Amino acid sequence: MPKRQNTAKTRIIPGHIGIIMDGNRRWAKRRGLPANAGHSAGAEVFQKIVRHCEKIGVKALTIYAFSTENWVRMKDEVDSIMNLLRKYLNDAFGFKQDNIRITFIGDRERLDNDIITMMQEIEKTSNNRTGLQLNVAINYGGRQEIIRAAKILTSNVIDNTISLDAVDEEYFNSLMYTCDSPPLDIILRPSGEQRISNFLLWQCAYSEFIYMDTLWPDFTEKDLDTAIDTYNKRSRRYGGA
Repeated sequence: MPKRQNTAKTRIIPGHIGIIMDGNRRWAKRRGLPANAGHSAGAEVFQKIVRHCEKIGVKALTIYAFSTENWVRMKDEVDSIMNLLRKYLNDAFGFKQDNIRITFIGDRERLDNDIITMMQEIEKTSNNRTGLQLNVAINYGGRQEIIRAAKILTSNVIDNTISLDAVDEEYFNSLMYTCDSPPLDIILRPSGEQRISNFLLWQCAYSEFIYMDTLWPDFTEKDLDTAIDTYNKRSRRYGGA
């Protein structure tokens, strides 16, 4: 991978940003509101940040919407999140007039059929768009993604689709959900927490981790610009001197 050389006059826009949308429940609790109010506020911020990424020239954005671990939450909260998802799916996240290609990543088997159908329709409808690649991670886990890729690889070797000796990082990467997106430059986590939470484990090998104290429902386009400025101040050596 080439080293990045910055100058005072150059501001590099990352090709691929991953965001862990964290802090919805704490935002609601601080205001004496139910958790679903925080999730609704966070969904509104999601739309603003996606459009801002498209505007400034980010090539791909992967958003952590619902993890494989989130099912352990109270049933009422999970149901509320799924109903909110239905609302935004029904409106195609409000991006019907935008040049944004939408892909859903994660295991769909546990999702209700109507949600799966809407996902498939959105992917089909937006497939030929040429702007921002938006990957929405729903029932997603990084370990689950790697296991899924390993199973596909094993099947392909058994079927002689590829020889074991021919398997390399590039081939394994082609089995990941995000194979059509550029390499992951940034993982951004608002809310003050500093952990990866099983998000894009394969993809983050050389990503820059940026943590911010702002809760997700309070996150703004300016906060994203600040994160990109932080990214530009870092030296990415990819193991070199």
